[in-house]
Amino acid sequence: MSHPKLLLTMGDACGIGPEIIARLWDSQEAPQDVCVVGDLSVMRRAVRQLGLSLPVARLDAPDEAAPPNCLPVWQPPGLPADLLSAVQGQVDARAGAAAAACIEAAVRAVQQGQGLAIVTAPIHKEALHAAGLPYPGHTEMLQALATTAGQAPPPVRMMLANDELRTVLVTIHMSLRQAIEAIDVPRVLETIRIADQALRSAGIASPRIAVAGLNPHAGEGGLFGDEEIVHIAPAIAEARAAGLQASGPFAPDTVFMRARRGEFDAVVAMVHDHGLIPVKYLGVEQGVNVTLGLPFVRTSPDHGTAFDIAGRGIADASSLRAALQMARRLSRAG
Repeated sequence: MSHPKLLLTMGDACGIGPEIIARLWDSQEAPQDVCVVGDLSVMRRAVRQLGLSLPVARLDAPDEAAPPNCLPVWQPPGLPADLLSAVQGQVDARAGAAAAACIEAAVRAVQQGQGLAIVTAPIHKEALHAAGLPYPGHTEMLQALATTAGQAPPPVRMMLANDELRTVLVTIHMSLRQAIEAIDVPRVLETIRIADQALRSAGIASPRIAVAGLNPHAGEGGLFGDEEIVHIAPAIAEARAAGLQASGPFAPDTVFMRARRGEFDAVVAMVHDHGLIPVKYLGVEQGVNVTLGLPFVRTSPDHGTAFDIAGRGIADASSLRAALQMARRLSRAG
């Protein structure tokens, strides 16, 4: 009998992904509805490094029922045979290739009904590039994998969220100069619409969306830049005309505080660091990255591979636990 689960990809084998995954099963809250998509030998090493007496069970399919009291792992085909030779804490093309293969396999499984949602442990962008993958990160890779042949890619956005604040980004992984050039009315409007739809799907009937400006003081009427006048305000006006509760543009240095106090349900930010710094400052242990606009649920912890502590058994699994909880809620809501 098929048992579709949350599919948890291993991440970069040289980072903390495998050990924070193993840490989840070393608790009274060991997830029963999760299948790890990864390399058996890497996951067994992580269990040993944590000093756990935890069996690692190999599943033949991601939706196979797992034996009790074990860490269930589905190892997809195509992983490098010598992955354990990749040194922990260092960039390695083999780790990048394995991480990508696990993500690709998880997407296929969800598309085929063998998984409920995808939760991704951290990957390393340099390792991904070393393996010949052209994507700057998870978001862009998942967008490509979700694209139907012959059709345009689905518009996706990155949301970082915790219990106090949600931010959705207009631009993601590009230089600041490129990001500024990429901001226009259609892109800002699309971000507002995607944020609104995602919040409604999460159970917020009438989302209140604040839109942050780009420039200091939101441009101060054009004194410090005209992006607010030319691109951002017209997009907000179109969103409001369509019935969305969007407002702004607000000064980026104060709008997140207002949202945290409950005035807004989410903030749309123009560039990566404007939106992510406030959420991460509140604590990476509870932050969750959610990719909006995909035809399936995908979440991840809001931290990276932490090469400096990889293999030492001290990495905190709190953000990964929060990502699983978020994926669980969103997949049920959908």
